[in-house]
Amino acid sequence: MMGEFEYLLITAAASLGENAYGAAIREQIEATTGHRCSIGALYTTIERLEKKGLLTTWMGDASPQRGGRAKRMVRVTGKGAREAKAFYDAVTNVSRGASWVTNRTRSAS
Repeated sequence: MMGEFEYLLITAAASLGENAYGAAIREQIEATTGHRCSIGALYTTIERLEKKGLLTTWMGDASPQRGGRAKRMVRVTGKGAREAKAFYDAVTNVSRGASWVTNRTRSAS
């Protein structure tokens, strides 16, 4: 099963579609979670997910906004989408009945 950060990365890439590249994925993760995301952790995870067959990457065209540097584009594979859905389903299922899901307060033991 994939980890939390892997799930966040794949989900951000899927939601960005054709605009998914490192900096955009990083911005989306940071905006969504409210936590900083190091570029090193991001690219290490992208490489790991690509080796697992969950993502594909390629170098896009250079852009004037980036000083002529090309973007490393990211696309979620079918296998990546299935694994992300399995992770989401597992978290949803295990969360049923938790106090923060059902608005019930349980006493701490």
